[in-house]
Amino acid sequence: MPMPARDHTWLFTPGSSFAYEDSGPTGVIHVVDGGELSLPTGRVVACDPFVCLGTGAIEPFTAEVEPGRYRVEVAMATLTQPGEEPSDTPHLRVAAARLVIRDEPAVTWEPALLPDQDPAELGDDEFYGYGVDAGTGCFYDASADGAFPGCEGDEGPLWDAFEDSGWAPGPHRVTSPETGHDLIAFSSGWGDGAYPTWVGRDADGEVTCFLTDFFVAPDPTEA
Repeated sequence: MPMPARDHTWLFTPGSSFAYEDSGPTGVIHVVDGGELSLPTGRVVACDPFVCLGTGAIEPFTAEVEPGRYRVEVAMATLTQPGEEPSDTPHLRVAAARLVIRDEPAVTWEPALLPDQDPAELGDDEFYGYGVDAGTGCFYDASADGAFPGCEGDEGPLWDAFEDSGWAPGPHRVTSPETGHDLIAFSSGWGDGAYPTWVGRDADGEVTCFLTDFFVAPDPTEA
């Protein structure tokens, strides 16, 4: 069977804590507001923007929402080693990021799929996700894909947002000076890899959020 969805609600509950089985660091979650993202078409893209933005290679998810402006927030984990003293520079990792469509709890979770993806074709514990090769993820509207012509290599507003913050994990809202389109970017957990995005739905089947899990926090029911 494909990798099952877990209930991600606890990841966005401030004060949630977790530990690893190997007596490694422990983590405590706090939620960081990333501001509002404009979705003029309601078609959502999630990807590594340093790699994929403007290439036209990434399609939006099949689940669509009403056009509008929606909040993005990240579940930030503060990690500490057993016995470690509090630090002025805590070890922070983005455990997950979500695009909030409705302020209602998700009662079901399903994979966020691209048009050519079929979960029936996945093997045991496999999942569809986007690849990360620059340690970064983001959300943006499908109409913004070609809206950042200056974002190449170490140039442009996307690079500036991270560099000017001292490469803080984010979230960073980035606006194209040429077009006014925006995106919200953040570091991707431990860095490069492949990460699934899930669609949360309420009791009426309406989309409540798109959520990318960066596998930083193990499910407390399994750890």
